[in-house]
Amino acid sequence: MIAIIDYGMGNLHSVAKAVQRLGHEVTVSADEAAILAADGAILPGVGAFGDAMDNLRASGLDAVTRRYAESGKPLLGICLGMQLLFETSEEYGSHQGLGLLPGRVVRFEGDYKVPHMGWNQLQFAQPDHPLLAGLEEGHVYFVHSYHALPARAKHLLATTDYYQPVTAVVGSGNVYGMQFHPEKSGELGMRLLAHFLSLARA
Repeated sequence: MIAIIDYGMGNLHSVAKAVQRLGHEVTVSADEAAILAADGAILPGVGAFGDAMDNLRASGLDAVTRRYAESGKPLLGICLGMQLLFETSEEYGSHQGLGLLPGRVVRFEGDYKVPHMGWNQLQFAQPDHPLLAGLEEGHVYFVHSYHALPARAKHLLATTDYYQPVTAVVGSGNVYGMQFHPEKSGELGMRLLAHFLSLARA
């Protein structure tokens, strides 16, 4: 069973349908017991970092998500959900994140279009990582105005280029993140999601 953590923000049902298409049972839930019992958990997210953290704290799901990560079972953050895994964000002020990955989230700064929106190619920093192994670098779909700066290079699994190297996939132990939407990213996105689900099955 895969749990989609429902804290009131995010593309919950499109992610759930993608998981089902890949042959896994799924529950969209805010229930602590249901989340902690799952074989894998996904933290989606669309919107502002501060609002998302407020919702997580108000529901107690910040603590539940941390407990899930401590269990050793695979946890995946998608888009804003990936950013929430980090320590801080500067989106509309300064906000504390879940602190599961060291690093911070900052705004794109430069004379170019923000948000970064569209299809961009991944470059694998660690092609032999279980999340990426056997896959070819290809295009996935991004929509974001802020990007993560991991504090440790070893947590950076893949980047893309948008006037600078941009964090696209991260991983530390059983905690993973994808800045793009795998469920909207064609064959490569679904294969990446399938690799995460295989880690949960294992």
